[in-house]
Amino acid sequence: MRIISGKYKSKRITAPKNLPVRPTTDMAKEALFNILNNLFYFEGISVLDLFSGTGNISYEFASRGTENIYAVDAHYACIKFINQTAKDLDVDITTFKSDVYKFLGKTNLSTDVIFADPPYDFEENQFLKIADLVFENKLLNEDGVLIIEHSKQTNLSEHPQFSYEKRYGGNVFSFFSVNV
Repeated sequence: MRIISGKYKSKRITAPKNLPVRPTTDMAKEALFNILNNLFYFEGISVLDLFSGTGNISYEFASRGTENIYAVDAHYACIKFINQTAKDLDVDITTFKSDVYKFLGKTNLSTDVIFADPPYDFEENQFLKIADLVFENKLLNEDGVLIIEHSKQTNLSEHPQFSYEKRYGGNVFSFFSVNV
């Protein structure tokens, strides 16, 4: 994987093969950040990266100047890799080794962007539970956005906070907001 833009543009990061991950493709990540670039000034926002895996999305935000980044993953090896890579890049990413649902149920963090990239084989209700917990627990700042990455076979448009979706190959980003 590589960082698309910012301070670490074109930097390649190689994750260990034993991590249980499916990183967002460079094409989809570039498209996502083009959308986010029109919504936010990266230097002034806070980000929560759920099911963070390799930390791919967190590094992209850090490279673009975001300083308040929180990454959550249940796998110790993923958290260890993110911590080491953040140290190597000299960026500050706060990590939490936790089940995402438990984390969302107990955290008092409130951020501008929440990005979730759960396993594509989740059931639709597992994806929707992420959105439910984010909105029930008021984890987004006023003009914040929740983005859930999923396959094109999953449809999240029935959720009351759903705004729109963008498709890139087999990847879909569903966007949710407080002010729908």
